[in-house]
Amino acid sequence: MKMRTKPNLHRMSLNPAVNEVANQPQTDTPICDIPHQINSNLTSNIQTQVLNTRKAQRMAEFFSLLGDANRLRLLSVLAKRELCVCDLAAALSMSESAVSHQLRALRAMRLVSYRKQGRQVFYSLLDRHVLELYNAVAEHLDEEE
Repeated sequence: MKMRTKPNLHRMSLNPAVNEVANQPQTDTPICDIPHQINSNLTSNIQTQVLNTRKAQRMAEFFSLLGDANRLRLLSVLAKRELCVCDLAAALSMSESAVSHQLRALRAMRLVSYRKQGRQVFYSLLDRHVLELYNAVAEHLDEEE
């Protein structure tokens, strides 16, 4: 079996566990050494289940959007309750302008929605899928190794 080495291209993270993995010596990834016949039944079945490129790109953009700490902080508050922009800004110690900017990005990816009440605008998570995603990630990160 041949071994292929991949260069370590990780950036430093605020999460020590991520840095620990990134700083470990590179391990080789095993690949097939001996040419063999491809199982066409298996591969054709798998090919029908592979995520299409357009959806993969949209999902990558979605997860990239969630890669911002301030957006995740906003989602953490909105996972608990609906709030107006000024209350969100105060709760997160951010300017209303910065909160508004982050909410615009979250709204563009259909993660949050808003309603107007007079001159106030209240934001909430768009639907249960967003709440379930947030809760699943939070629960995963709270698990002990």
